[in-house]
Amino acid sequence: MSATADLILERRRVRRRLAFWRIAAIVLAVVAAIALLPDRERPALVDHLARIRIEGLILDDPARGEELARLAESERVKGVIMQINSPGGTVAASEALYEDLRRIAERKPVVAVMSEVGASGAYIAAIAADHIVARGNSLTGSIGVVAEIPNVAGLMEKLGIDVTRVKSAPLKAEPSFTTRPDDAVLEAERALIADSYAWFRELVAGRRGLDDAALETVADGRVFTGRQAVANGLIDAIGGERTAREWLVAEHDLPESMRVIDYDWGESLLPWPASMLEESLAGLLPETPVLPGGTRLYAVIY
Repeated sequence: MSATADLILERRRVRRRLAFWRIAAIVLAVVAAIALLPDRERPALVDHLARIRIEGLILDDPARGEELARLAESERVKGVIMQINSPGGTVAASEALYEDLRRIAERKPVVAVMSEVGASGAYIAAIAADHIVARGNSLTGSIGVVAEIPNVAGLMEKLGIDVTRVKSAPLKAEPSFTTRPDDAVLEAERALIADSYAWFRELVAGRRGLDDAALETVADGRVFTGRQAVANGLIDAIGGERTAREWLVAEHDLPESMRVIDYDWGESLLPWPASMLEESLAGLLPETPVLPGGTRLYAVIY
């Protein structure tokens, strides 16, 4: 009986040791798998700063909106550093990005850092932040709106090509790239541009605290260097990410050693400066085909 009891006890001890090592092996495997993930995909187990990048042409991006919404909700994200290198984008996309960023800024500090360029729609993204930093020779500003409308009516006349159009009202599906726009069409387009421009100006005035005289100085569509932008109240400081970190430490008591984790939502459509070419050709490269009923062929861009 004694030998049998000893054998049973020994088997139990072996099973316990095996169970321990199995659990240890599983824990080690999970830790190793987590360590191999990119920073942005690791579980946020500690408080940290999130680094996001606004690059290339700003277009509508549901994935970007979802990621920014998660940042706003995360209790572990204590602040956001927004790296900007973009010449701007479409009206609605820039507006959506601004609103997503403001939702984050309502809960935690957001600081924008411009590199080569942060202009037009990208400047709208920047003023969603609580503090804006740029290099002395970064380009920013370009406060304005433009619509580029391709027109091949003259070419079609030379080739003897005629288009028959039947529509319900004079301004339906206008402007068209196949016909010369009349005064009524151009006036309707100017009204669209004026409305978007007024919204842009009010946004800048409100976020940057500019009076009418100061706003007139910067809102004529020109770009400014970082040094000029500081002098005109468009940004807050000259520097880079280190300067942004110093502001987070000084103004929000965030530890200087706090870890920074990169977050993203996929590749940019085109990197800067290649995206500038896409912006200049935005009116010639529709995102969707021209459809019956008046789908617009061009995009209004900042």
